[in-house]
Amino acid sequence: MNTYYPFHDEGEWELARFLVENLTQTQIDKFLKLKWFHTRPRPSFTSKDQLLDWIDALPSFVPWKVSTMEFTGYKTTYPLQLIWRDALEVVKQLFGDPVFANHITFQPHVVDIGGQREYGDYMSANMAWKIQDHLPVGATQVPIILGSDKTPVTRTTGGLEMHPLFITIGNLDSEVRSKATLRAWRCIAYMPIAKFRVHPDYQSILQARLWHKCVDLVCANLKIAAKNGCFMPDPSRYIRYVFTPLIAHVCDLPEATMIATVSKNASPITMATQANFGDGVLYPPRTGQHTLRLIYEISQEADPWDLDKFQKAAKAVHLSGVHMPYWRDWMFACPSVFLTGEVLHTCIKFFADHPLNWIKETVGKPELDARFMVQHKRVGTRHFTKGVTHVNQMTGREHRDIQRTIVASIAGVAPPRFIRAIRALVEFIYLSQNPVHSPDSLQSMAQALSDFHVFKDAIVDAEARRGKKGVKEDFFIPKLELLQSFGGTVERLGTLMQFSADMTERLLITHCKHLFGRTNRRSTDFTEQCVRILNRQESMELFNLYALFYSRGASLVNAICMEDEEVTTVNPALSWVSRVLPDEAHSVHGPRPVRNHFLKGILSGDAHTAFHLTSTPDFKALTPIAIETKYSLVNFNRALSQFINQLSLLTGEHTRWDYKYGRFCAWNKFRLQLHSAFQPRVIMPSRVIQAYPPSDAFPLGNCDAVLINVMDDDGQSTSRVAQVRLIFQPKIPGTSDLVLPTFLSGPLLYVQFFHFVANPSDRPELAMWTVERTYTMDQHGRRCRCGGVISLTDVTHAVELIPEYGNKVDAKISSATCLESYDRFFLNSFADKESYHTFSTEFA
Repeated sequence: MNTYYPFHDEGEWELARFLVENLTQTQIDKFLKLKWFHTRPRPSFTSKDQLLDWIDALPSFVPWKVSTMEFTGYKTTYPLQLIWRDALEVVKQLFGDPVFANHITFQPHVVDIGGQREYGDYMSANMAWKIQDHLPVGATQVPIILGSDKTPVTRTTGGLEMHPLFITIGNLDSEVRSKATLRAWRCIAYMPIAKFRVHPDYQSILQARLWHKCVDLVCANLKIAAKNGCFMPDPSRYIRYVFTPLIAHVCDLPEATMIATVSKNASPITMATQANFGDGVLYPPRTGQHTLRLIYEISQEADPWDLDKFQKAAKAVHLSGVHMPYWRDWMFACPSVFLTGEVLHTCIKFFADHPLNWIKETVGKPELDARFMVQHKRVGTRHFTKGVTHVNQMTGREHRDIQRTIVASIAGVAPPRFIRAIRALVEFIYLSQNPVHSPDSLQSMAQALSDFHVFKDAIVDAEARRGKKGVKEDFFIPKLELLQSFGGTVERLGTLMQFSADMTERLLITHCKHLFGRTNRRSTDFTEQCVRILNRQESMELFNLYALFYSRGASLVNAICMEDEEVTTVNPALSWVSRVLPDEAHSVHGPRPVRNHFLKGILSGDAHTAFHLTSTPDFKALTPIAIETKYSLVNFNRALSQFINQLSLLTGEHTRWDYKYGRFCAWNKFRLQLHSAFQPRVIMPSRVIQAYPPSDAFPLGNCDAVLINVMDDDGQSTSRVAQVRLIFQPKIPGTSDLVLPTFLSGPLLYVQFFHFVANPSDRPELAMWTVERTYTMDQHGRRCRCGGVISLTDVTHAVELIPEYGNKVDAKISSATCLESYDRFFLNSFADKESYHTFSTEFA
């Protein structure tokens, strides 16, 4: 039996898949007509039409439909066609997909860590329990998460736009839902982009009503299932009685106001209006019942299709004029709940639109650019070579990179109260992105937001908030008001990052913008072409995975695996194939595992940290004199001698090896890997620590800073900050029978020390540790940096140091000399979310 029918065999299937995924139809035809095939066997398919017909015949997901939409009495420029598929059928396919068998949860649960409740995915939050209590005994809830946004496909004025609607389910792990390549999100509709032939005043209300009508049609069966329940198989093929409540709709603020059917000067989730946006008060929720009651009352006075009268009456009570919102008859659905706190737009882009502009006004663009340009370059983090003020279009990743160092960078040039307000917002944004929350972290979030409102007058005093008419003294910012609801959302629905629009933004690229280049670019049938391409992609992924299992004799049931292993990747398909057919893991697309250095690397004494060095050193046989010369380390010999003497006394191990005549291997960098501070089972990507010798590009070397754990003078373990200047290891000739003591048998570091000169409470506007280079006097009475030799395994964390610039950055300093030119630095607690958690909990 041919598993790969209609293709001849696995090889021909791989060729077909490659052609369809990578070439245009014209290119496929050209390939099949190459003279190369005159002397070699041709594939079974002889043309692109035959190939695409075979692909289209493969088993597929839920079929697409086309429905013509219209409003009686209102004509449009083009016919309105909704391209969609039944959302309930898509949910059934998602819920029963065996790929997700080990990444799905069916029942609400409570996680208790150290006596504190932990909020993670939806099933660990309050709403899951509340809904479960209203369901029949034994029923399973399949929480529905929608996502939508409008995006331009072409950049020309009046160009092509698309408005897709996506869906996933809250049973799937949030780590799976957060990656576009894992197929946990599915497109269920392309909304028609309508242009009505009416007065401009009525254009937006008709477009909004059309959008709600379309969602009504697409989700009609989901609403029925939410009320009455339905049966569907789970990944293990057990039949479950399920209900489908709507728990989240991921979108930006303009779309949220349209969904909640409120006007632009009102909050979509609370009763706050424009005059309340900046007062730092959490207002009562704008419930769906309240909105529907207002719509009913207005409808008693005015015909909903008398647009002028109805819209005026609606705006008087802060409504938009939509009279039939899609959520009106969806059981358990309330906009004040399902319009969740959305991190990308409400936090990250809010920061770029407002706080970053306040900083530019206060610090000045040239000075702010200079402070970012001279920062030390670390591997794996964005360095703004040209500054941050000249870029108009930035991604969320770039906005996050600016937040990392902005607080420490403006110290010395901005007023302390101003800095404290900015720091409070950055702290709130960092806390809101926690993958898990506790009552303590929620209290810290609330306190950070409260601190901003206490110190925001400093922003007005600095005349930093400006509009088209000059200085503004209000904070009527809609997104600022939304931040007040974040804590309640976490308690109701779980951590906010599972509802971030990062996912839908990525889906807009894969399901709209990337598809444009694979079509004939005619606007008349562009969406239909996109649907055909998506169908083929889904069919090929499905066929490839199941044909692989079947051809190797493996079961098509993904067995539940209860292993308590360390997590290096979240790719359900890869995990399944790796477990059943490990030799075929290369055939699975998607995120690859993080390299686990805990398996074969060098481990710290407590096994909490793993280190990796390349098997071949960058320098294989350096003498002590060569090291002193190449690395400009004049006291290397003395530091190594002290290290040997101290460890010999401490361990009782002695050696005949004379370091003065020895040879050393040396490396330019090593990797440091930790477990997640939030989820200890998760292994984080490794961090590169550099220790390059002086060169033309880096006249004083290119060396990173680390946090180390060493013994102080009293014999107590203490943390210190140090800069790694050299990574080395003694080398014994192969002909020698000399055995090195344990403390010389592993990699060593030569580091230069810093000492703490201020703690976070000394500079409350920064709340960061301040360190200063440690100096000592040499035998000639000259001041030199204090250095020493330590074991590689004494390093606990990579850290980032931001110089204390003062009022103005020295024009002579560059990023290559930054760490070498200043003596006092801030230990940046915002280097990344893991560092922030460490410095605000363990290190504190």
